[in-house]
Amino acid sequence: MSGTAFTSHALGRPWCQAIELTDGTRLLMRPIQPSDAQMLQAGFLTLTPQEIRMRFLHPLNELTAGYAERLCRIDPESEFALVLVEAKPPSEARIAAVARVAIDDDGQEAEFAVILGREIRRFGLGRYLVGQLADWCRTQGLKAMYGFILAENRPMLDLMRKMGFHLGPSDVDTGVMLARLPLN
Repeated sequence: MSGTAFTSHALGRPWCQAIELTDGTRLLMRPIQPSDAQMLQAGFLTLTPQEIRMRFLHPLNELTAGYAERLCRIDPESEFALVLVEAKPPSEARIAAVARVAIDDDGQEAEFAVILGREIRRFGLGRYLVGQLADWCRTQGLKAMYGFILAENRPMLDLMRKMGFHLGPSDVDTGVMLARLPLN
């Protein structure tokens, strides 16, 4: 894959990859599981308030057990989520990234969101994960994928432009941009 600083190898299960970054970090990409809730909460504790605001578009002081459980128990008919987990023993591993998408009620488009831990940024994983979400949306026959991004989140807006997303103001908030990718 061009522009990446990692290699990936399929693990023989859908949406599962072994990933090695050029710095030697090893990760596993796989669909999120209900058993990930505690690991998701632990990973949330490593995020700065700014990182949380960039992802959730507002301050969030904690990821409650209930909210973590909800994020990990997806509806397979309308949601899809991938995690990048450190390739370590389960008691030591933590979630380094989450990418998720949810199909709108009309069944035509899906909203996506991605968050990467700071230690794995700049390796091309954001682009890779967004591409994986787009691929899943295509398998569902969706027309477009979209996400809301703070106008100050220049790295994410730049990535969206490079990936062919159309950017424009959102009706959510004046400080939020809408990134939309046609999937046809």
